[in-house]
Amino acid sequence: QVQLVESGGGLVQAGGSLRLSCAASGLHFSSYFMGWFRQAPGKEREFVAAISGSGSRTYYAESVKGRFTISRDNAKNTVFLQMNSLKPEDTAVFFCAATRGGLGPRRSDYEYWGQGTRVAVSS
Repeated sequence: QVQLVESGGGLVQAGGSLRLSCAASGLHFSSYFMGWFRQAPGKEREFVAAISGSGSRTYYAESVKGRFTISRDNAKNTVFLQMNSLKPEDTAVFFCAATRGGLGPRRSDYEYWGQGTRVAVSS
């Protein structure tokens, strides 16, 4: 079965950096668009970034553009989210997700989800 396993979360001070990873198994990884979403306490899950199967196209939420970078290594079935200049408002559980539906921000388009990794940014 399909599994997506996130890692790399933790506690960091404002202005710091973290790199999240998501290891995928049970699917033809390069055929899937991959996305990162996040859910802050008491808020709905929101789109962060997405990347095409080849890695040639990316798409970001305005709130993270210029600070976060999504990338993938198809040889290792892994997608990454490099997060720089972190802010307290970035505190959330971060989820990776997979879709064949295209490069977009809609949660409902994503077929598979990981369990999440927690990121906390202190001020």
